[in-house]
Amino acid sequence: MDLQAPHGEVALGEAPPAEAPLAVSAGQAGPETPPPARAVQTGTEAPPPARAPTEPAGGGGAPPRRRRLGWQLAGTAVVLAGAACAGMLIGPAGLPPGGVLLALADKLPFVSARSGLGSVGDAIVYQIRAPRVVLGGIVGAMLAMAGSAYQGVFQNPLADPYLLGVAAGAGLGATLVIVLAPTAAASAFGPLPLAAFGGAIVAVAATYALGRSAGRLRSSASLVLAGVAVASFFTAIQTFLQQRSSSTLNTVYDWILGGLATASWQQVELVLPYVAVSATVLVCSRRLLDVMSVGDEEADSLGVRASRVRLAAVAAATLGTAAVVSVSGLIGFVGIIVPHTVRLVVGPSYRSILPLSALAGASFLILADLAARSLLSPAEVPLGVVTAVLGAPFFLVVLRQSRRLA
Repeated sequence: MDLQAPHGEVALGEAPPAEAPLAVSAGQAGPETPPPARAVQTGTEAPPPARAPTEPAGGGGAPPRRRRLGWQLAGTAVVLAGAACAGMLIGPAGLPPGGVLLALADKLPFVSARSGLGSVGDAIVYQIRAPRVVLGGIVGAMLAMAGSAYQGVFQNPLADPYLLGVAAGAGLGATLVIVLAPTAAASAFGPLPLAAFGGAIVAVAATYALGRSAGRLRSSASLVLAGVAVASFFTAIQTFLQQRSSSTLNTVYDWILGGLATASWQQVELVLPYVAVSATVLVCSRRLLDVMSVGDEEADSLGVRASRVRLAAVAAATLGTAAVVSVSGLIGFVGIIVPHTVRLVVGPSYRSILPLSALAGASFLILADLAARSLLSPAEVPLGVVTAVLGAPFFLVVLRQSRRLA
């Protein structure tokens, strides 16, 4: 009895932490022992509930992200399918929608369908509308992907596919053919696309050589400045040629403003290999573009050669851009509007931006071309004018959002 009283006083009093276990173990039979036992038990069981919510959140983060991208790709593909159907069904000829769909189905393997449109209607669907829609989708997808890639490697949201002189080089090449050989330029299989493609490649090669001569490409500033200089030089030569041959001004400006009025399956076959190679390289580089967003020095410290990634991305984007520009002319704002919109919806990761930009760019240009050939039907508005009209308000919205965020 004399020994229990001190132990009871220790259990009820404010004892040091080191003596607390003695009170619990010595007073197991007394009435005061259950509360300390419950306190010790509660203290030991508190950490597991705290760890439990964090484990599922960390382990299940990646699959929902992949599923979200899959749903986004599926939704954008549905929009693209709707835009393609609209481009095929709407036109000045006024063909019935059912007949158009049957005419397209008749071209599928192992399918035989009578459209009821006649030979003229079938030719309108398959030789005029179908290649125009397909080429518009290819051009829009390539310009949007090239724009997003340029914005990633140069870390500039206003970078577009024409930043390094692609537009100036292609314009000069096309102007040379139109001025020196106007008859050949008007031919469907003339040298105009080849000259535009070669001019774009030469301009970007000159830009890269000039930028590299300024020093090791640790920064993208030298490339951008070189692109401005080369574009100014090529534009000056093009202006001189136009002044010397004023009779070809309308033809030159028609090509510069861009359009798909002369679209054909031969042009689709011409640009498709270049676009396929370019798109494959850019999609495979999308994770490296995410690393590039932290800066060149940080990317080098993480084991990513920033200069090599920039060269590969610029070369691929330029190759595809030069190919599509050679058959469509200079169509502006696609490489800025589409990547910006996709970035606002899905976030800054290029793992999502690049594939979604391809589908959204194809949809955007198909619908823009539909507006270009429907606003003044049967006449056509230059496609570059339509995209410019859409691009100017878009810039105002971006500036307002940037100001609000600032």
